[in-house]
Amino acid sequence: MYRHSDRYPASVLQDLVRLKELLNATFAERGPAYTAAALVFLDKHSTVSLYLDGDSERTIDAAQPADLLEPSNMEHLDQPLFLLSHGVEDPSDGIHSDEEYLYFVELPTRNPFDKPTEWTVRVSGHSTFPRWDVPTDEAFERASWRFHESVEDALTEPVRNEAVVK
Repeated sequence: MYRHSDRYPASVLQDLVRLKELLNATFAERGPAYTAAALVFLDKHSTVSLYLDGDSERTIDAAQPADLLEPSNMEHLDQPLFLLSHGVEDPSDGIHSDEEYLYFVELPTRNPFDKPTEWTVRVSGHSTFPRWDVPTDEAFERASWRFHESVEDALTEPVRNEAVVK
């Protein structure tokens, strides 16, 4: 997933922990594909509120969720953030040139009736991987990884979070 803003490890890891807690509490964890879809959906959803029923020129009327899919509701908007700020990237097609970190989240496919699983995460060093200017299909293999541990443990070390926010 590509996130245009606030993609530093402290923020991304916190979002992953919250997502894991939500999926555990609702018994909705179904494995990597469903989890990735939930992460993209919730992340995009968090930016929609910038455009709903406010006083700014960017406001859209979204009394019904389908209103978001009506192009006439978007005529006054210039490239709405909620449509552009998140995406799914294929590293073999290139990694966005302003990405600063790579994340690799590992979680097993599971039966919905199993106990919650442990998620592990790897976070790359700052800009330690190839981007647009070179082949990126091996970016995850060539990245220098700062750590590899459980999602919850990744947040417990304050030095990690302080070191990555500039």
